[in-house]
Amino acid sequence: MAIDFSRLGEDKLFLVLSSADMLKKNNAHIIQTLVGRGYRVVVITTNQPSAVLKKHYSTDGIDISRVSFIDAITKYALGKIPPGQENCRFINSPSNLTDLGIAITEVLNSLAGEKTCLLFDSVSTMLIYLPSTNISKFIHFITSKLRLVDAAGIFLAVEKGLDPLLLTQLTTYVDGTIDMDVQQPGNTGIGGQ
Repeated sequence: MAIDFSRLGEDKLFLVLSSADMLKKNNAHIIQTLVGRGYRVVVITTNQPSAVLKKHYSTDGIDISRVSFIDAITKYALGKIPPGQENCRFINSPSNLTDLGIAITEVLNSLAGEKTCLLFDSVSTMLIYLPSTNISKFIHFITSKLRLVDAAGIFLAVEKGLDPLLLTQLTTYVDGTIDMDVQQPGNTGIGGQ
């Protein structure tokens, strides 16, 4: 499954849809492709704790020194921050959009001048914690911020996990929508037609 990031310079923001059973694999594949293309990746974790993702990425041969995390699930699940977590900021809960927005702003500011891509994993999981209208407003805020700082963004979601109105709204915020489970000839992924 090849992902064509050749238009990532022109098209900066993508909604990437995946089946639930392929979400973890597609996440790692996107990270591997981005790191391989010289991107500094910031992963916002609402689906899996950052420690789990780090192990998964390392197993897949991904250079995790090029990956930072904003972890919104670990502190919520454990009640504390585990020791020894490098390149990671922790948010109290996935429903705390104020702290999440501040953390994103701070991380993007700290990476100013670098070729940066934010990966939001996963929009679908946010529906457990927040109503879709709040998620839509927050994603609109984040996409606007990414455009203003000239950074790329990928919003990973389980296709069947989004209600049609939220899916339509998210589609209007991004430059392209990719279904990673439907790779057709001539459509090799992000940016490909």
